[in-house]
Amino acid sequence: MPYSLDDRLVIGIASSALFDLAKSDKVFRKHGVRAYREYQEERLSKPLRPGVAFPFIKRLLSLNGLTEENNPLVEVIVLSKNSPDTGLRVMRSIKHHALPITRAIFQQGRSPFGFMHALNMSLFLSGSQGDVRQAVGEGLPAGCVIKSEFVDDEEVDLRIAFDFDGVLADDESERVMQGNGLEKFHEHETTNLAATHNPGPLKDFLKGINRIQQREEEKRLADPKYRVRVRVSVVTARNAPSHERAVLSLKEWGLRVNDAFFLGGIDKSKVLQVLKPHLFFDDQKLNLETAALTVPCVHVPFGVINEGVKTK
Repeated sequence: MPYSLDDRLVIGIASSALFDLAKSDKVFRKHGVRAYREYQEERLSKPLRPGVAFPFIKRLLSLNGLTEENNPLVEVIVLSKNSPDTGLRVMRSIKHHALPITRAIFQQGRSPFGFMHALNMSLFLSGSQGDVRQAVGEGLPAGCVIKSEFVDDEEVDLRIAFDFDGVLADDESERVMQGNGLEKFHEHETTNLAATHNPGPLKDFLKGINRIQQREEEKRLADPKYRVRVRVSVVTARNAPSHERAVLSLKEWGLRVNDAFFLGGIDKSKVLQVLKPHLFFDDQKLNLETAALTVPCVHVPFGVINEGVKTK
């Protein structure tokens, strides 16, 4: 019987998000495909260093310990533009770092995000702005990891933080904000308080995280000594009165978060430095420039705020 990905949280990850490929990418850009292939073959036994999304992926996969070995809660699948032969170094590096990732798609020169629906994926992480923008443009949930100086530790907790508009919800309200200003934005949210927001690109990803949190709660009830590891936060520029529609929309979707920070325009980076999420998702790259210095960040190039922005 085929292995089913139904009812699992499935993440697609490019090698550029999982590992530090700065040196490899430099060789490719400066000398081309042949030199890149030789470079990787010569270093086949030299493991790649962890990249921005590595701490997040490591902790997420560790949660498979909540279930029996042959029925994991989480599947991570490599989606790579490497050819199968240059991808060998990626897979050997995964083995070296003891990550339980066994599935991969390698398509030379092409990003395989087109297979996301077939693999039941609710998120694709990559270091390529172009690939991520193309995926989001095709209606797929994707984010580009931002270079960070974050230093991982040995703790097992997993903290995930989301912006709201353009990430968990669509950009309907953001369009009002950008077109008419803050006062009209609050007026719009108050008038439409009973109208649930339309889902944004990462709503289903949060749904998958909530399923894991439910399993953790069941574990805690069965074993009072068990310490819950996953914590989810919303960190948004919304404040009263527009906060209420966001809370009610999450409730209507059947989703939950542990913490909510309604900052009303306060610099998010100062809060994130204290919160220390292992990934923070935001649709506005400007919000991530300072935060990414100390916190792993992901730009979700969705909605009005990203329209017409050129990719480098």
